[in-house]
Amino acid sequence: MAVATGPHSQFHRRHTIGSRNNLGLQSKSPMETGEQRGVKRSATPVKQFPRSSFISGHNLDEYEHDLQGFLGHEDVIVTPFAQILQTLRTVRSNFIYITKVANPKMRRGSSCAPQPTTSNNNLKHSGLIIDDENQKMARDTLDELDWCLDQLETMHTHRSVGDMASNKFRKMLGKELTAFEADDSNPVGNSRVSDFIFQNYLNKEQELDLPSPKEQDGVNKLPVSTAMSSDSVGPSSSEISSNHSNRHIQTISHRVLSKTDSLSNTIPECPEDIPVSGVETTHQQELMQYLGEVDNWGIDVFKISELSNNRPLTCITYTIMKKRNLLNTFQINPQTLVTYLMHLEAHYHQDVPYHNNMHAADVVQSAHVLLNAQVLKPIFNDLEVLATLFACAAHDVDHPGVSNQFLVTTENRLAWLYNDESVLENHHISLAFQLLKDEGCNIFDNLAPKQWKSVRKMAIDMVLSTDMSKHMGLLAELKTMVETKKVAAAYELKLDNYAERIQVLQNLVHCADLGNPAKPLQFYKQWTDRITEEFFNQGDEEKRRDISLSPMCERPENKALRDESVAKTQVGFITYIVHPLWETWGDLVSDASTQLLHLEDNRDYYDKMYQDCVKKRLTETSTVPALTPSGEDVADNE
Repeated sequence: MAVATGPHSQFHRRHTIGSRNNLGLQSKSPMETGEQRGVKRSATPVKQFPRSSFISGHNLDEYEHDLQGFLGHEDVIVTPFAQILQTLRTVRSNFIYITKVANPKMRRGSSCAPQPTTSNNNLKHSGLIIDDENQKMARDTLDELDWCLDQLETMHTHRSVGDMASNKFRKMLGKELTAFEADDSNPVGNSRVSDFIFQNYLNKEQELDLPSPKEQDGVNKLPVSTAMSSDSVGPSSSEISSNHSNRHIQTISHRVLSKTDSLSNTIPECPEDIPVSGVETTHQQELMQYLGEVDNWGIDVFKISELSNNRPLTCITYTIMKKRNLLNTFQINPQTLVTYLMHLEAHYHQDVPYHNNMHAADVVQSAHVLLNAQVLKPIFNDLEVLATLFACAAHDVDHPGVSNQFLVTTENRLAWLYNDESVLENHHISLAFQLLKDEGCNIFDNLAPKQWKSVRKMAIDMVLSTDMSKHMGLLAELKTMVETKKVAAAYELKLDNYAERIQVLQNLVHCADLGNPAKPLQFYKQWTDRITEEFFNQGDEEKRRDISLSPMCERPENKALRDESVAKTQVGFITYIVHPLWETWGDLVSDASTQLLHLEDNRDYYDKMYQDCVKKRLTETSTVPALTPSGEDVADNE
């Protein structure tokens, strides 16, 4: 395809930011791409994430691909709404250039400087507009275009506009995963990773099996082994034992608590003199040393859990809320706070490997660090911070260690209660609010009615957004917000309405929830082992119930196959889910270099692990002696 090189060529009119001078940008925005993207300036050079994720523009259609080669990768705008906005801004500049409109008004970030007044005599010689009537028409047209741009630049990017980007990202991700599956070293394993990503991180419409009129009654009935028993929607006291693990897991229908079950539990007793950490322990001094790092990314939650008598959620949340002076601001009684936190923490299941109180504590601390970003500090008020920390602490309470899809497939009573929509997330936040009603637990007792309604609304919105099937929608909305503000030359992040403010907070909590791959490797490996075991436990239960195994939930036959599966899963998880999210978050806050560097190191680690596993498997396969049909070694027969 031939490429025009003029300042008003076709390529400058579509899908790109264009050059800085062409846009009239005089200073860099904290949300711009390029050298600043996701990198915090420091005196010493900082290693950057060398790879770009699939939403950065390298997987575009043919037209956009040609455009990328012309302007360079980092200048490509990929979200449809931002592309439309940028195209209209360039159309405006070209219109002024062609018509020579007299004294056009300047717009923020306009790519056209004020035009000098041009006489009609000069216009006649130039062959352009030659009379006042056409000049008036040009000015009226420009006014209409400016009005359209004003509407677009102030449009909320939270819903339908974000859906445009979400649908596009799905197609782009589909192309990436097709190439990912083409790796012939382990095509079956690659396909399972792709299935895992699509099932867990994309909110697909449920497929319905509608019988044709010709089908007879009973033809499509499920086998007896998959039919639901009478106890599948009610409590059951049965337990199962895994053949591959010495831990016992309860059946899911018994583990998930009802309101009556939760309120009958004994409320932990809070000490009269609350220790400085919020919990009683014989390791108070050492515990406080670890809690002293609470402002830093990647603290050792596992050690904190050990030193706090397995109460990391209580001590970390209590420490952060004290540090932020939220107890004084909202008149929260310290004993009430500790009592509630211990009560909440007691409803996290210790036998769930990953979604337990340590994970909740880790998400609270990660969100605290993200809220400290320089761009966000002046934006969110104390009430929003309080709601965010509460949502993080509660976001997985009473998690049974299985997915939403498992609960829907097995027709668990919670799936019926919440109509198959974000089943666990609805249960988590509902239970968290129910526990506030227990004696001595209402930490929001002194809030004004309007404050209480605001906290409840925000917490519900944030916890429901932790449903991983909403990942692509959240990412698309955030990317659209970033690019739209960039195109509109909005140098400062301004969130002027609830929709945009909660959108950023939802993505902040989502980043904290998916923060493990962006932590130091020694911690990420532990989290990986835990989530892997939780998946395998679900697979064991699915086998016991004789239902279809969920992707990545089948327990491998040996350690070698397990290591290969885990490594490949983590590479795909970082590449297609976590990296695009953190990359976009870095564009928003200009302060994600630490997370991106850890992502790079961790991806490299698991990629090397996978390559080593494949090499070892292929080597062992090639050295195994061939056997005759009778089972004799061919070499022996010779």
